[in-house]
Amino acid sequence: MKRQPLTIDILTLFPKMFQGVFTESLIGKAQEKGLVRIQVHDIRTQATDRHRTADDRPFGGGPGMVLKPDPVFRTFRTLGIPADPKRKRRSTVVYLSPQGRRLDQKLVEFLSARKHLVLLCGHYEGVDERLMDWVDLEVSVGDAVLTGGEIPAMALTDAVVRWRPGVVQDQDSLKWDSFAEGWSGLLDCPHYTRPQVWRDRKVPEVLLEGNHARIAQWRREMSMERTRRKRPDLLRAEKKKSEIK
Repeated sequence: MKRQPLTIDILTLFPKMFQGVFTESLIGKAQEKGLVRIQVHDIRTQATDRHRTADDRPFGGGPGMVLKPDPVFRTFRTLGIPADPKRKRRSTVVYLSPQGRRLDQKLVEFLSARKHLVLLCGHYEGVDERLMDWVDLEVSVGDAVLTGGEIPAMALTDAVVRWRPGVVQDQDSLKWDSFAEGWSGLLDCPHYTRPQVWRDRKVPEVLLEGNHARIAQWRREMSMERTRRKRPDLLRAEKKKSEIK
């Protein structure tokens, strides 16, 4: 039985930012194979005034602009999202916001199993709070404020699509990616390819010997060293987990 493709609808004030992003690499191939459908929607097209106004000043004063509720709501409706936010629906609405849950692999795997993702890109000072009744999940890509939710939406889409069955040719390799389910808790080891010597820099001899046990040991040691140097917090987290057990 053929698996239903994942549909991703992205709501934004700046649709041109997405041009070219989803036509290259794995995402482009996934769409060609029919494994995923991605559409970008300009929120302004659902504004009803002649200037296509989709943002306005906040009540109570203050700097910046806020996305108006009605154009976003109207865009929701074109995607089949019920007018009553309490009604059951097949769509999962994700609001890209610096206040959201930080994107991690566990969340990526959860979202990749959905049938329909609607990604709302925040901008300016955010969206009218009343729209949050339709939002299932707020997601952040890190503790930094970006211009808007467009780049986070691209990152989330890339991670989610990559995890869909059939997108990556070698599905077993996904299990061993950093932060995936089969992950050891360490960062990946260094990798090398041809030529064997490049600008006087040599590939480590152990990788050329053909001794798989020694290679596995070297990779483990390099992973540990990299993790200590780059992400010592991961080692502390793993230690804490083992102490709890």
